[in-house]
Amino acid sequence: MQSTMICGRYRLPLNGPGSRPLVMGILNVTPDSFSDGGRYQALESAIDRAEQMIAEGADIVDIGAESTRPGIDPLPVAEELERLLPVLYALRDCGKPISVDTRNPLVMREALVAGADMINDVNGFRATGALEALEGSDCGICVMHMQNDPATMQVQPHYDDVCAEVQSFLHERTQELLNAGVARGRLCIDPGIGFGKTTAHNIALLKYIALLRQQLDFPLLVGVSRKSIIGTITGKPVDDRVVGSVAAAIMCAQQGADIVRVHDVGATVDALKVWQALR
Repeated sequence: MQSTMICGRYRLPLNGPGSRPLVMGILNVTPDSFSDGGRYQALESAIDRAEQMIAEGADIVDIGAESTRPGIDPLPVAEELERLLPVLYALRDCGKPISVDTRNPLVMREALVAGADMINDVNGFRATGALEALEGSDCGICVMHMQNDPATMQVQPHYDDVCAEVQSFLHERTQELLNAGVARGRLCIDPGIGFGKTTAHNIALLKYIALLRQQLDFPLLVGVSRKSIIGTITGKPVDDRVVGSVAAAIMCAQQGADIVRVHDVGATVDALKVWQALR
């Protein structure tokens, strides 16, 4: 099992004995994201938020310029780049790896030229040109599972066996990346909690994390922060899901997740420190 992940300019330590998962802080520079849309759309606000997350202990900053909430239509490339690039240029020397959350190959190319260390693709690098966009880079790569696309993914999602089907998809996509010449040490996988899944599907996948990581033998990233599964379980609105989200992050850590993607960095880092000390 690998001990580090190649992520552009950085080598990230993975969740080995005595350590904790890496914390990826979410920076949405969108007006319409499900949780914090519009809060960090202005450049100064985005920079301030990134600096706050880093001060709170974020290991990676993940910038998203296109909302992928259920029912959303694709964003024009020019608009995504207009939102993304000023923030990316401002943060690329912040001392932490910068991940870019995009499903558009043209945006991937521009982000890598601008200094991104990681590409986080909810579409699993299935779009035409996505694999080619990675050529010549040593960026980290997060391959996520999503059924259908954001516009339709929550319209009666169905699986015969959600865990087996997600595992099969991630195996297929990582193998295609390896066959394209991508170094194994650059890859991590994400089961895609909330992307084309019911609450029951999400719970089944969260219980399967340890086996998924073991079966595929890639570092595993989980993003469950503030998502509808937390709201369904707790009955809380989006802004009141901090405690539930932190509890989910601890459960993911317990099962061997290598990276947790979160909105509430400080609370998650503190909880992981306590878990690390007491486990």
